[in-house]
Amino acid sequence: MTGTDVRKEADDSGPSGYAAARLRLLSEGARSGPPRRAALAGLTDDWLAGLFTAAGDGLRGVSLVAVGGYGRGELSPRSDLDLLLLHDGSDPSAVAALADRLWYPVWDLGLALDHSVRTPAEARKTAGEDLKVHLGLLDARHLTGDLGLTAGLRTAVLADWRNQAPKRLPELQELCAERAERQGELQYLLEPDLKEARGGLRDATALRAVAASWLADAPREGLADARRRLLDVRDALHLATGRATDRLALQEQDQVAAELGLLDADTLLRQVYEAARVISYASDVTWREVGRVLRSRSVRPRLRAMLSGGKPVAERSPLAEGVVEMDGEVVLARAARPERDPVLPLRAAAAAAQAGLPLSLHAVRRMAATARPLPTPWPAEAREQLVTLLGSGRPTIDVWEALEAEGLISRLLPDWERVRCRPQRNAVHLWTVDRHLIETAVRASELTRRVSRPDLLLVSALLHDIGKGWPGDHSVAGEIIARDVAARIGFDRADVAVLSTLVRHHLLLIETATRRDLDDPATVRSVAEAVGTQSTLELLHALTEADALATGPAAWSSWRGSLVADLVRRVCAVLAGDAPDEPEPAAPTAEQERLAVEAFRTGGPVLALHPQTEPVPDAEPSGEPEPLGVELLIAVPDQPGVLPAVAGVLAVHRLTVRTAELRALNLPDDVDDGSVLLLNWRVAAEYGSLPQAARLRADLVRALDGSLDIAGRLAERDAAYPRRRGWAAPPPRVTVAPAASHHATVIEVRAQDAPGLLHRIGTALEKAGVRVRSMHVSTLGSNAVDAFYVTTGAGAPLPAGDAASTARTLEETLRG
Repeated sequence: MTGTDVRKEADDSGPSGYAAARLRLLSEGARSGPPRRAALAGLTDDWLAGLFTAAGDGLRGVSLVAVGGYGRGELSPRSDLDLLLLHDGSDPSAVAALADRLWYPVWDLGLALDHSVRTPAEARKTAGEDLKVHLGLLDARHLTGDLGLTAGLRTAVLADWRNQAPKRLPELQELCAERAERQGELQYLLEPDLKEARGGLRDATALRAVAASWLADAPREGLADARRRLLDVRDALHLATGRATDRLALQEQDQVAAELGLLDADTLLRQVYEAARVISYASDVTWREVGRVLRSRSVRPRLRAMLSGGKPVAERSPLAEGVVEMDGEVVLARAARPERDPVLPLRAAAAAAQAGLPLSLHAVRRMAATARPLPTPWPAEAREQLVTLLGSGRPTIDVWEALEAEGLISRLLPDWERVRCRPQRNAVHLWTVDRHLIETAVRASELTRRVSRPDLLLVSALLHDIGKGWPGDHSVAGEIIARDVAARIGFDRADVAVLSTLVRHHLLLIETATRRDLDDPATVRSVAEAVGTQSTLELLHALTEADALATGPAAWSSWRGSLVADLVRRVCAVLAGDAPDEPEPAAPTAEQERLAVEAFRTGGPVLALHPQTEPVPDAEPSGEPEPLGVELLIAVPDQPGVLPAVAGVLAVHRLTVRTAELRALNLPDDVDDGSVLLLNWRVAAEYGSLPQAARLRADLVRALDGSLDIAGRLAERDAAYPRRRGWAAPPPRVTVAPAASHHATVIEVRAQDAPGLLHRIGTALEKAGVRVRSMHVSTLGSNAVDAFYVTTGAGAPLPAGDAASTARTLEETLRG
């Protein structure tokens, strides 16, 4: 059925015919995108015109006007109908009756309606008071009735907009900035709002409004396609959910991708991010141009022009060879020749970042169109300019995005294309892969004074996740890519080897420090063998911190930093050749020893609670420390079931375990020949305040003697809260770490963090008949990453078969 046939059916059948024709149109799989939106708008136009004609009964001086998205002819399946009933004020009662006969049929069909009834004077007055109303009227489109009335309003509204642009555009820019602050950036969010987030449909509409002011215009290349892509995604989202929603929730992404004929949800998100990036960059350029134009219209420049008898000449300050600053932007010098100077794009970018200024759109486009490719390997100047760009701190981000918007980054680094706009489905990560790499370089620029080779640190920061997007372990793939890239940009063999090592092992320090027993000599020696030299270790330490800080707040803390620093100190000693093979175990503190002695003498658990704080990242030096919950010290006579009992009691009391360590502590010689289990855990309350130590101890006694049904309590609480629909977490994974320790078997657990998880793990290990010698528990966002050092009852590592069987049983338990 053609669009004309559908509209004829609606004309013939009234409201019910419109509903049927609308349903038929939305069900047509062959038609989507702009044609369907235009057809839906046309179908609705004809239906409303029919209602108006039937109800108006010859009424004059009245017109029906579509505004906002409907005015632009962009009707998604569940879009609101934005309508203005415009009248000349001659017969208000007749207009009110007409409005009722128009609005009620719309409501009866269950369509969302945003409506108003105004005279042209009232519409202009309201627009002058409400910026959003003015924006909607800029897209006013005549539907039916008095065409002259609508045309007059359109002309007046556009004239008002242009006359008031110096006042209204700053208001619009502030409105966009406030919305971006609330909704975040569309190009990085895992569940983005296609309309409200920065780079979304609202910003695209704002750019149209700026263009309508005649004051400035957005760069148009790719903008229409980006806007169309977001509208297509919203159409598919409306059809998939049956709701008028703009939020692309995780649970709907696969269905939306299928509706659009895309491979999977990651492909969908990548297309959304690419579109948002185009709109965001166009917004940045446009608002910069608006500011420049408004400044040039200020009184002082006009007076200078009058006094000098002509237009003032903008000053041009040299920044680098072929690069100057002019009017707050970095532009190319008049003598610059990008076609003869392949290093110019990097030189201009480095100069802009160093000066903290934006690269002008014209300069970037000229370089993208005319600059010759760099030779292989790069000349030394090109490599130095890249390092300067990466080491310029926060301004690097905007400059890099300007280069990327015109395709220069992918030309300089072809491997960048695989990570560009690539989503990371991990709540710990704040950014897409490419933005994370630049954020890491920014963080690394703050640490360059700690290393002897800042250039290697900055380049490794840029490349450390370059293997994402390739099959298999991204560190292994990244090592190969980094070796190739480093050679191509001109590093010598020794430096290439260091860079590839840094990329291959960029997770080594943080994973080892948080998941391994640092008192085990095998742990330290394995890191030393992987790193090789003290200078590489120094670089890896800084890269680890930069990477974690650029990931998100859950990935780094003072505690994690201290663990990594302790590991680095031990590895450095091994590399220097003066570390003992079998270091003495860390001596217990006076408090730990006191608790152990008291636990042994009383035959029951003893505990102590200590509040913990750490500085807030990026806070002012005088900022208040951030509370982290409490440090919980527990000493218990060595006996079976301690781990599941303690973990269960904490879960029952709604205490979140952030870190946990367990070890056996030998009693002082003057007490007795025995051992006590010492647990040093950091916990925080899920809700409210922490329970009293006496209550915790009482429940722990009951848990150890079996009178507290922990499993039943947790199951009862879990049943009381219905499951929420949402993203399905990947299944847990349990593995045996090979050769991780000479004294115990290391079992690694990676699972979705949940109340009672540690209790379930401890119970399963108890049933397997293994003894937990020590453990290292950490939580990254919603992911638990735990390592358990287990032995046989005799204190020996588990035989290979038993270790594999234990890991398999534990994984099955966690999946069940």
